[in-house]
Amino acid sequence: MQKILVIDDDECLRDTIGVMLERESYTPLFAADGKGGFEKALALKPNLLLVDLRLPGMSGVDVCRQLRAANVQTPIIILSAIGDEIDKVLLLEIGADDYMVKPFGSRELLARIRAVLRRTSGDAQKVLRFASTEIDIDRRTVTCRGAEVKLTPAEYNLLTFFLQNADRVLTRDVILNSVWGYESYPNTRTVDAHVMRLRQKLEPDPGTPSHFLTVHGVGYRFLP
Repeated sequence: MQKILVIDDDECLRDTIGVMLERESYTPLFAADGKGGFEKALALKPNLLLVDLRLPGMSGVDVCRQLRAANVQTPIIILSAIGDEIDKVLLLEIGADDYMVKPFGSRELLARIRAVLRRTSGDAQKVLRFASTEIDIDRRTVTCRGAEVKLTPAEYNLLTFFLQNADRVLTRDVILNSVWGYESYPNTRTVDAHVMRLRQKLEPDPGTPSHFLTVHGVGYRFLP
């Protein structure tokens, strides 16, 4: 499981984020101050950092700067309070990948985490496969049983999201946030319609799907 280090002096927020991460099959790690967070980031090598801007001892800005100076390329999402003035240029200069303003919803935070992890994954496979289907990530092409399959951008993004989360039960809300984006939040029926089209294009028998499975009352599960 991917490890996410939460560096924040708010114990209640740390606990809340930790429960949310565990529910989504991430391994949460915690630090209550900047110095401790910096040391854990070096020692534990997490997949992503959530760093509060205002930390005791060493600020979030200093944590980011020192990690980048130490050539640590772990992606970083900055957490800031409403009153903080966020300079996007400064965030880029210190090596942050994204930021969120408190208070934030768990769905939005999860969507940002997934987006940053996908964007910064250096070991992402260039070609993904399941059954008789092959997805060329660089060319954004899909072939099934040797023939190219035309997918819309949304269908392609949904397919790659399923592949990246194989054998996990995904709610419709999680799929919407991750594939369509939090700000362009469509109706949950959008997911159902797109899953149906993927079945029609990629399943051997769309009426009895073996890959894109419905989890009744919850959402979907993809089995390669």
